[in-house]
Amino acid sequence: MLGLLAALVAAASDETRAETPAERGRYLATVGDCVACHTAPGGTPFAGGRAIETPFGPIIAPNLTPDRASGLGAWSDADFLRALRRGLRPDGARLYPACPYVYFSAVRDEDLLAIRAFLATLTPVANPARGAGFGFPFNLRPLMVFWDALYFRPAPFVADPGRSMAWNRGAYLVEGLGHCGACHGAKGALGADPEPGVLGGGRVRGWFAPDLGGDPRAGLGGWSLDDIERYLATGSNGRALAAGPMAEVVENSTARLTMADLRAIALYLKQDAPLSQPAAAPSPVPNGRIGAAIYADACAACHRANGEGVPGLFPRLAGSSAVQSARPDTLITVVLHGGRAAATGAAPTGPAMPALGWRLDDASVAAVLTYIRSAWGNEAAPVSSEAVRRGR
Repeated sequence: MLGLLAALVAAASDETRAETPAERGRYLATVGDCVACHTAPGGTPFAGGRAIETPFGPIIAPNLTPDRASGLGAWSDADFLRALRRGLRPDGARLYPACPYVYFSAVRDEDLLAIRAFLATLTPVANPARGAGFGFPFNLRPLMVFWDALYFRPAPFVADPGRSMAWNRGAYLVEGLGHCGACHGAKGALGADPEPGVLGGGRVRGWFAPDLGGDPRAGLGGWSLDDIERYLATGSNGRALAAGPMAEVVENSTARLTMADLRAIALYLKQDAPLSQPAAAPSPVPNGRIGAAIYADACAACHRANGEGVPGLFPRLAGSSAVQSARPDTLITVVLHGGRAAATGAAPTGPAMPALGWRLDDASVAAVLTYIRSAWGNEAAPVSSEAVRRGR
């Protein structure tokens, strides 16, 4: 508890010190988790070069340092605003929506320009890497004019006068810089994002970003405001551990936000965000004796025979919204390939799950996951061997 409070107080102190546009921009860039995409593994922060996987192929995140030839050094303020609010480069070329300009169009000009002021303070790095490895016809960037016409509706954020200041702040962060719907919303066949506020879960690089609506089993219906705040601040709350892409978000972004902003996000998600539709009743569960036996042999030592886990170390499976998600992608990925939870200042352990794909075949993984999704009061559809094969 003391570690969590210290981390949150430190974050609050950071914002208090943010008196210049550049200092405020550093915090806002943290809210947007810009460093995650625009930093290559082992590379200089914000210098670009990371390959971002999309359903259409990889796209290389560009250089955001003030290098004039390969970065933003030659861009004007108007160029920067046009890119983040309209998806247009200075030369008129259209950005692919892997850059979340669909969300950033809701961000106030002064906040975007503060981020630009922060980026201008970075040491220039020459790194011209950018581009996309898309196949035909998605490699024809001019065709983005039709995508934008179909799916892009730029609109500034408008506060709801019937809501509290904290709720509106949370809505502004979640639907704008935080671009939570980019992962937690189901995309269309051409990569279109869901409508604002629709956070019913989505697939991300082999993981399933869970439902953030009010479903009591698969969403946040069973989470308290404190549960949400603690998860975002530390990556762990006794109910879940942040792993996979969410571990990066926690480590780079949410664990560094102020206590006030964490509370605002929690208020928006928990109290007044549109509720998801209740999950459909699961299909009848096949005979679970095989899955139960595999669980007892391979899982119970850490997650306990009753699925309660060990708080902060081994996640709870009983009543878990991640376990009961509409799609089992995350469970399949973790069992097959392993995973590591977020490591933050308030929760530095970052426990890991070993890969079990080498010792369990597809049918065995499907059996144990079907058992986990139906044991201890959990109610979720069975997992098929075919789904495991795709995940493998």
